[in-house]
Amino acid sequence: MSDYLELPGFTHVYSGKVRDLYEPDAERTDGAAGRMLVVASDRVSAFDHVLSPAIPGKGELLTTLSLWWFDRLSDVPNHLVADHELRSDDAASDPATVREIIPTEVVGRSMLVKKLDMFPVECVVRGYLTGSGWKEYEADQSVCGIPLPAGLQNGDRLPEPLFTPAYKAPLGEHDENISYERVVELIGADDAAALRDLSLSIYRRASALAEPAGVILADTKFEFGRDPHTGEIVLADEVLTSDSSRYWDAEAWASGGTPAERMASFDKQIVRDWLAANWDQTGTPPELPADIVARTTERYQDILTLLTGAAAATR
Repeated sequence: MSDYLELPGFTHVYSGKVRDLYEPDAERTDGAAGRMLVVASDRVSAFDHVLSPAIPGKGELLTTLSLWWFDRLSDVPNHLVADHELRSDDAASDPATVREIIPTEVVGRSMLVKKLDMFPVECVVRGYLTGSGWKEYEADQSVCGIPLPAGLQNGDRLPEPLFTPAYKAPLGEHDENISYERVVELIGADDAAALRDLSLSIYRRASALAEPAGVILADTKFEFGRDPHTGEIVLADEVLTSDSSRYWDAEAWASGGTPAERMASFDKQIVRDWLAANWDQTGTPPELPADIVARTTERYQDILTLLTGAAAATR
């Protein structure tokens, strides 16, 4: 992507569809050395294309939600750098806080994080039958090869949450659903079991925390890495945002309405639906209408407010 910001004290090293990654400049002495800065942009993607215009405030809304979840899962090791971790025994090092290190241009939509050796696995957990899982179930009565009971309907809660991992494909290629046995081949039996158990545990905890807010966590994906200094498995990337998760309104889900009404998610589904109806997926995608942009922003804001009771200040 070409629309990343030039940030003082940092060098841009990578851009994905919606996030930009920076390294601190080598001459810094404020404890930022060896860290990374992850910046969530307002870009929105669908069908493997970055669309125009961006969704105003999206980066800040999702970062606020991610940080809120990290706080509630504070006993699970994560990649965030804390103020006390910036202290150094080096007398030449300047004291600083994380907020002082993050450039003002991206405060509110960025995270200072540890460098990790990332596992090449997307840790997907499904608690409800929907999306590609529903299509597979209709054809084979299974999800990602895992057999399920007969008689389930689109949107039904699964008997137990399923761990359905995917292989993280190189940039520009599609992630590939893989079996648990393939995860074992890729990273070893011990690490595969640890990622599976952590993913299922976090999903169950997050689901229970969302329930009192009238929110269903239908599915989500996690990413993990290993701390090269301690060997510890660490929760990384964004966590439980509406870009990495399907959230549904519990009351609407129980209403008995159409699948679209029951499973209207708090994310960019509005964008996907409009694009599917107005573009044949050849050539350059059309510009998003202003009302689609506004409604998408509202959906991102709605889930943040429902879960946290707070609103992110958009720029």
